[in-house]
Amino acid sequence: MSKLYFKYGAMNSGKTAILLQSAFNYEQRGMKVLVMKPEIDKKGGKYLVSRIGLKRKIDYYITKDDNVYDKLKDKLDNIACIFIDEAQFLQSEQVDELMQIVVNYDVPVICYGLRTDFKTKAFTGSPRLLEIAHNIEELKTICSCGKKATYNVRKVNGNITFAGDQVAIDGEDEVTYDSLCPKCYYETLNNYKKSKSFYE
Repeated sequence: MSKLYFKYGAMNSGKTAILLQSAFNYEQRGMKVLVMKPEIDKKGGKYLVSRIGLKRKIDYYITKDDNVYDKLKDKLDNIACIFIDEAQFLQSEQVDELMQIVVNYDVPVICYGLRTDFKTKAFTGSPRLLEIAHNIEELKTICSCGKKATYNVRKVNGNITFAGDQVAIDGEDEVTYDSLCPKCYYETLNNYKKSKSFYE
């Protein structure tokens, strides 16, 4: 029986690179896959681009209003696996639609994404993936102090900020992200609060 997978990790944990390598492994063995991402992720345009330079064109965007089940149900002939990057941006109901694909078409779906944003709040898709995925795996990375990083911090023009909208895509308008361990995250947050309003 196929499964719905959620592989999550902080920024810089190699999620996109692992997705691209996994899709390549399937195709190297003559198997067909679908590679998708939510349309809100503008980084790379119609390509998935990893930080280590791997790149691949996506097969489909997922828009906020898409019924993913309806979008894919007639495109699943001989599909061995579906890969979704930036799955935290999925709508909650879209996660359920992916589960229906797994159950009704026996096609595994592997979702890669973040668990929380730079303010430690959940995105729209991550909570539902954590609730219903058959298999959940944390992809690990390290903080600059050497401990396991589980939190994300946003930088604008190189300066750490805890202000702004939940979604600001990495690489756009001088926005970048880094991953921190909990200790370093809260030290950074406390220093930020001393100089600026957390809710500005």
